[in-house]
Amino acid sequence: MAKRLSKTTGHGERYTQFYHKPKEAIKHLKRVKQGECIAALHRTDIGDIDIIWGENDPKTNKGYGLKHIMKKSEPHKRVYESKAFRFVIAIQTKSNGEKKWLLTAFDLRKKPKARTFDF
Repeated sequence: MAKRLSKTTGHGERYTQFYHKPKEAIKHLKRVKQGECIAALHRTDIGDIDIIWGENDPKTNKGYGLKHIMKKSEPHKRVYESKAFRFVIAIQTKSNGEKKWLLTAFDLRKKPKARTFDF
């Protein structure tokens, strides 16, 4: 079972055992569906980042945190990968209902400057 701090916040339980371990933090939050993982992600340009479960309003699709990101992107997203590249094709729906294609590509032959993680 995950180690917990004695304090809770407005986001639920606070988990500290995922320090700089974003994949494990995301997996845990997806399982427990509440709380926040303190300093789970680190970027050299801005420092430590907490990952929170958050909220999402299904009527407006507005919210924050991991839950919002997952709900916003899950229906129209495909990930493809080769030895050299990974790319994501997604349809994004704007607040006015307009849909646009988004292509994001990653060169796997180059090392990233900051830590990255998959959802």
